Amino acid sequence: MSSITSRLRAAIACAVLLATHAYAQSDASGPIATKAGTVYFLRDESGFAAMLGTQAFDRFDARRIAHFDETDASGALTRSLMQTDVGPVLYDFRRNPPLVQRSGKRMTVQRVFWQGDEVVMQTSLGWYKLERGALSKLQASTKVYH
Repeated sequence: MSSITSRLRAAIACAVLLATHAYAQSDASGPIATKAGTVYFLRDESGFAAMLGTQAFDRFDARRIAHFDETDASGALTRSLMQTDVGPVLYDFRRNPPLVQRSGKRMTVQRVFWQGDEVVMQTSLGWYKLERGALSKLQASTKVYH
């Protein structure tokens, strides 16, 4: 086994073991209190519509609702990583209207870690980071995600 592979596995193991802010998957469709207002995910003719109040701010194809959420101290949703048929989509509810960032890569998200403005995902294709709309595959790192 190469030393790079060993370091990558060690970094991933440390991130998993030391991470305290890994968020579990949710299937809630709403109402969900967010910093931007109340959100609903409603089934429509092509999949789902993401609604803020009565206004749609996004549409996506998916068989079911699946998302990973970050909340603030008051319990309001601040960001959500939505699993869609074409890959993860990040909704940032710290803004109104919400910022929508598409990953552009089809993958299944298994676990999410929130760290500042970046979202680190364990996916079916490995570990990825989504930050400021840019998706990148993670390599060996000494950074600890929590």
